[in-house]
Amino acid sequence: MSGKDEGAVHGGIRRNGFAQGVLPISGTIAVQPVDDAVSTPFDKVNIMPTDMLGREYETFRVPEPLQQHGPARIIAMCNQKGGVGKTTSSINIAGALSQYGRRVLIVDFDPQGAATVGLGVNANTVENTVYTALFNDSIDVHEVIQHTEFENIDVMPANIDLSAAEVQLVTEVGREQVLAGVLRKVRNEYDVIIIDCQPSLGLLTVNALTAADGVIIPVAAEFFALRGVALLMQSIEKVQSRINPGLEVYGVLVTMFTRTLHCEEVLQRIYEAFQDKVFHSVISRSIKLPDSTVAAAPITIYAPGHKTAKEYREIARELVTKGIVA
Repeated sequence: MSGKDEGAVHGGIRRNGFAQGVLPISGTIAVQPVDDAVSTPFDKVNIMPTDMLGREYETFRVPEPLQQHGPARIIAMCNQKGGVGKTTSSINIAGALSQYGRRVLIVDFDPQGAATVGLGVNANTVENTVYTALFNDSIDVHEVIQHTEFENIDVMPANIDLSAAEVQLVTEVGREQVLAGVLRKVRNEYDVIIIDCQPSLGLLTVNALTAADGVIIPVAAEFFALRGVALLMQSIEKVQSRINPGLEVYGVLVTMFTRTLHCEEVLQRIYEAFQDKVFHSVISRSIKLPDSTVAAAPITIYAPGHKTAKEYREIARELVTKGIVA
């Protein structure tokens, strides 16, 4: 194959070594600046919805490399509504931050194990999962954490066993703080820990909120996704007042946006409700996202030049610029 043909789509194989429906190639995939979109100081997405707050659309500078790592900022990706992009955003924000040299641990706190599978780890074959870490004090947390194929991204896997945790936690002493105790042991080894929560407001989610420094709330640009956010805010306020007074709402991340009248109306309601808590970047609906999920890779690595990858990199830059992430 000639030099100019290298990396082109050929025989179903896409650039970066990924194939549709095939897990990533073996070995660690180093995160490299792939084009001007990553290596230049600004990475502006050309088409963005109008900011209903009247804010100018901002671009955020490429973060400076870190001289040392840790302690991690712990972020709960939380919304009791399913299908709003919690797992997708967890994986892709992690992918974007890893490109800027941040060490990221994703804690899969959903019995469906989507974040685990989405990073190429088969949770049904690993000996220990987050469930083990919660209830077996004799297990070293490092034995639970799995290194992924991607540089700077690790995952604490989950599978269906975690569904039993809700019942078991009821009888635990300090039941709301079990996850916090687990993460405390590895906090100094990472720059960011992202907890991918299940779509409910049960004890697992309360554990995530108790362990977290702050919450990112993904909200799909559709009416039903907006309705349940008020209940989530009530749960956050209860955790703040009773267990974790330092818990913050870092922001609301609008996902699955398309330029339709319905999406524009929902976006306006989100802005009215959350004001400056809404992230400047909005994540567009794209077929590339499910493609990257099938390839078990963040879109920022699977298709780094794609518009949605640029949007997630912009979110990562905003997190760093605002001091949410080091």
